[in-house]
Amino acid sequence: MPADLYFLTLAEAARLIASRELSPVEYTRALMARADALDAQVNAFITRTNERALEQARTAEAEIAKGRHRGPLHGIPFGLKDIYDTAGIRTTGHSKLGLDNVPATTATPAQRLLDAGAVLLGKLATHEYASGGPSLDLPWPPARNPWNTAHFTGGSSSGSGAAVAAGFMPAALGTDTGGSIRIPSALCGLAGLKPTYGLVSRKGVIPNSFTFDHCGPMAWTVEDCALVLQAIAGHDPKDPTSAQHALPDYAKALTGDIRGLRIGVVRHFWEDEGPTPPAMARAMEGAIDVFRALGATIGVARMRTRQAYNDVKMVIAKAELVVIHEQAMRERLQDFGADFVGRNLPGFLFTAADYVRAQRERRRMVDEMTPLYEQFDVLLTASAAPAARLDTLIGSGFSDKWEKPNIYTPFSVSAGPALVVCNGYTDDGLPLAMQLVGRPFNEATVLNAGHAYEQATDWRRRRPQLTPGAQAPLLTAPAAEALKVDIDGPTRTIVDAAVARAGLTLSDAHRNLLYRVAPPVLAAVNRIPRNRPQTDEPANVFGFPQ
Repeated sequence: MPADLYFLTLAEAARLIASRELSPVEYTRALMARADALDAQVNAFITRTNERALEQARTAEAEIAKGRHRGPLHGIPFGLKDIYDTAGIRTTGHSKLGLDNVPATTATPAQRLLDAGAVLLGKLATHEYASGGPSLDLPWPPARNPWNTAHFTGGSSSGSGAAVAAGFMPAALGTDTGGSIRIPSALCGLAGLKPTYGLVSRKGVIPNSFTFDHCGPMAWTVEDCALVLQAIAGHDPKDPTSAQHALPDYAKALTGDIRGLRIGVVRHFWEDEGPTPPAMARAMEGAIDVFRALGATIGVARMRTRQAYNDVKMVIAKAELVVIHEQAMRERLQDFGADFVGRNLPGFLFTAADYVRAQRERRRMVDEMTPLYEQFDVLLTASAAPAARLDTLIGSGFSDKWEKPNIYTPFSVSAGPALVVCNGYTDDGLPLAMQLVGRPFNEATVLNAGHAYEQATDWRRRRPQLTPGAQAPLLTAPAAEALKVDIDGPTRTIVDAAVARAGLTLSDAHRNLLYRVAPPVLAAVNRIPRNRPQTDEPANVFGFPQ
């Protein structure tokens, strides 16, 4: 049995538990002790559930001893991003507004893990309501990257990324609206999967965007992600977006044989639309060489620009988000953190026509993927790594999501599976990563490609080194500065009219913030084509439940 239980992969731990070489109780205690010693410098947890976890571990151990082994998740500890409802356990959304929120029911994906015999260690840090940034004006501090605690985990599944990388648990659930599983998985050196939209139920998960939210696994290896996906995927009649789709055996699909696999490399996303650090470019070329050596055929794929996908996604997602939080933003705007306000208040600037145009354009973007899926089995592109320093991000401004489109959003728009896999490290030890993308509901092929790459490389042997008692670097909020507002009269008129229409009461600071971010927001709206045929359908057309 390995001495360091906290660095077992989920698959390794599952095999030891199934053969009764590892006690679920012993395993749970070891992980809890590691978090006791180290979470003060990582800040992965919001709420720990130690007593419940030990009770669940004892139950699992007793069942396994009696020959009632439920499967590979039985006795395996896990964590939840703190936007998953948990019956009787506070679900905060990492927000002051959620301090007293104790749900009566458990989110479907979380319940499916519990039904599989998994052991819940606690609720994990995020960005406020999974939309904001690493902030110091919230009830809990931002999570930190275990590879270097001065650096960012990525968001918004920040605590999930930190907890798995730090060895507090072998797997966690995150959510992904525009990269929020893939970004922290990349920056923390994990495997992370955004499944096909509708494959995993979102019932009981605090919504961010109805048409972009995905729930999925974050773990150390692709095999581990496959095992978690098997447990959480499948139709849920309580989720109107849930797909009725036959599930393969994802673990059995991991043959490692990718001979003849057609990989389309989306080079322009990192070569032309960067910036791309040299280490990342080298890692991508190295990964392509590995796939070629494994027998895959490599071609070049082209899509629209990252900016085009970002414009469509942001208009749709932010319009939906402000409806979700509309009452609280009207009545308690001052209780939200500055990052949440700055990134989401612009959602009130959109008109109904803006939203429908964006949904129509999304339909075209999804249709444009069909020829690529016919030409290639998997698409490959880079991922946004390495991690930046946290002190450069705190209070760094709110227009970046509009002006600097990320490399994940195109595959949020296309809605198929997107897998992040570590493909190297920088000279100073920060993880690098790539994305593997497939046609909708073809997770098995994407996972097999990622698994084959992991088996052919040594990157999974590295682990971050944390020292008990070490102090994480101090973070301080930058001095508040008066916002410089320099917008033209027509833009000011649009903003003021939108604020009045929404019934918002804004402080001078909040109104000036909206003035400041309005130009890039409205520019995104104006880039979405308006000259489409009358018959073009939006991506969210109505349909009766099946």
